Amino acid sequence: MFLRTRGSFRTRDLDRLARHVSTLHSCFDGKAGLVLKSSSTDIFQNLAFEDWIYDRVDLQSRNLLFLWRNSPAVVIGRHQNPWQECHVELLRRTGIPVARRRSGGGTVYHDLGNINMTFFTSKKKYDRQRNLGVVTGALKALRPNLDVCATERFDIVLNGCYKISGTAARLGRTSAYHHCTLLCSADRSVLSAVLQSSCTGIKSNATPSVPSPVANLSDHDPSLNPDSLMDAIASRYNHEFDLDTPVLTVSPGSEVLMPGIHKMTSDLQNWDWVYGKTPKFSVHTSLTVESTNIGLEMDIKNGVVETCLLDIPHEWLPADFVKELCASLTGIRFCPNEFVVAVAAFLRTNSSCSQHVQKTLRLCENIVLVM
Repeated sequence: MFLRTRGSFRTRDLDRLARHVSTLHSCFDGKAGLVLKSSSTDIFQNLAFEDWIYDRVDLQSRNLLFLWRNSPAVVIGRHQNPWQECHVELLRRTGIPVARRRSGGGTVYHDLGNINMTFFTSKKKYDRQRNLGVVTGALKALRPNLDVCATERFDIVLNGCYKISGTAARLGRTSAYHHCTLLCSADRSVLSAVLQSSCTGIKSNATPSVPSPVANLSDHDPSLNPDSLMDAIASRYNHEFDLDTPVLTVSPGSEVLMPGIHKMTSDLQNWDWVYGKTPKFSVHTSLTVESTNIGLEMDIKNGVVETCLLDIPHEWLPADFVKELCASLTGIRFCPNEFVVAVAAFLRTNSSCSQHVQKTLRLCENIVLVM
């Protein structure tokens, strides 16, 4: 539901209104623009809300700004490879999700110290530079001494060198959105740790991220915080687009007001979208197991292992045994759960000595760390 954060409506008034409408469309009727702020910190709900607005709202005659923050998450671009962009094993271990958005661009780390802004317009009125001008204008209005500017790559940099905002966009036939980040007080130690690939030897045509030195605004002015920044951005947006709209808080998990939002959220969480949409790639790496060097080569398409080759000394494991093991791994998802299940099934159906079993299990432990 929507809650007006300032103005004449009270919460119970809008609750009453919500019971008489089946969608959010009535909230947009006759309005030239809106500023929305998410009450959710779930990355999948917020990305789904972006999709819902893009798909369901007529943007030909109105502008819309969506402000949102997330609990820790790594967000990759539509055409990126998660194994190439981030430390998938560390994320899995710490419970930080990976999300694939529907726009292009590079990989970013989100937490509550990072602000996200989505500028919705018609395709005809799409203007990244103008949107970034809203952000830099808000920052300068809030702190005139801040040295911030937008670059030709549509990033925002602080003091001429530190990246504090990255950009991505989605352009359709008639509608568009441009979204960007703003680092206020993100945990940079976690950011650095998770935005490192845990899989060596990847060959891929996926869109790579461009590494840049980053900084938090709070590093340079500790008095800055996400709430004050979002208020300043909303105010500047109203000024730039000649609007007088309050900030409305939206709960992006409401199926009543946003029919179809639950499926959109579920689709974004699906393994086949997050990992399966990765462009075809190959892994060529080496492992050391019990002081033995082992070569691993895999081709992965749609997140599924197409070919698997293990180069193992015959004295460590017999060639026929290795060949059958590789065959059992072909056709499975490139993920630990399916890999472990496939190896367990292989060992159950292939009579072998306990020594081979133990070596295979130790090999399995090392391959899992690549996935």
